Amino acid sequence: MKSVLSVAVALSLSLSAAAKAGALVDVSVIDRDSGSALPVHGHDGKLYVAGTPGHRYSVRIYNRTGARVLTVLSVDGVNAVSGETANPDQTGYVLGPWQSTEIDGWRKNMSEVAEFNFTALGNSYAARTGRPDNVGVIGVAVFRERQPVWRERDDKIAMRGAPAAPPATAAADAAAQPAPVPAQSANSAGAARAYDGLAAKEMARPIPKAEESLGTGHGTREASYASYTSFERESSRADEVISVWYDSYNNLVARGVIPQPRPIRRDPQPFPNGFVPDPAG
Repeated sequence: MKSVLSVAVALSLSLSAAAKAGALVDVSVIDRDSGSALPVHGHDGKLYVAGTPGHRYSVRIYNRTGARVLTVLSVDGVNAVSGETANPDQTGYVLGPWQSTEIDGWRKNMSEVAEFNFTALGNSYAARTGRPDNVGVIGVAVFRERQPVWRERDDKIAMRGAPAAPPATAAADAAAQPAPVPAQSANSAGAARAYDGLAAKEMARPIPKAEESLGTGHGTREASYASYTSFERESSRADEVISVWYDSYNNLVARGVIPQPRPIRRDPQPFPNGFVPDPAG
């Protein structure tokens, strides 16, 4: 049994497409300055998002199940609650059935966080604390909760002269919850339109050059309330691990993660003007 954090979470579902729809949770990276979920790019079996230097961001986690789960959040290889070099066995946030939350920063105490923001690798919190090797990835390790097991009393079994029935897992919490709603259904069409619009803008950009890699900074403190709770993991191994890599748009294009925008070809026009202009000079 470990002490973990329980955040104030909303029952409303996420209105943006998830970066990763897992069996237990969905994970999205939200640009807090634009208010939108960052589009996801798949490459070599990994998921990537392009961050904007200087922008604040949050990690949105939605519990897809009817039971509590523990989510251990790693940013750049650092536990976002304790500041330790990240390990799934460490502390994290507990989400109730069908609940979601946005984690906005490094936990400083029970009422404050220091904002996550996209910054140069050398200015990242991990690099400034001597741990630059894993800068550029966000990870969420998810654990199911061990449920109490109910067994019939021995004297009742003896009276019937029958063998004990196999134990059944209690499911009171799940039964009391409303039916789940797919996290992405509310805004799938809107997310697709937004993504198409972004793709059109990227096509018009010149081919970018690589620049310094992005990391996550230790930003301004802001209010964020949490409380302690207890949680016993069903297994010592995470039931699910979701990873999202990030870097700047220019670097993801240079690395081949985002396809290079093709130059827009303009064919010569036979009648570009109606009259003969004077030559220059």
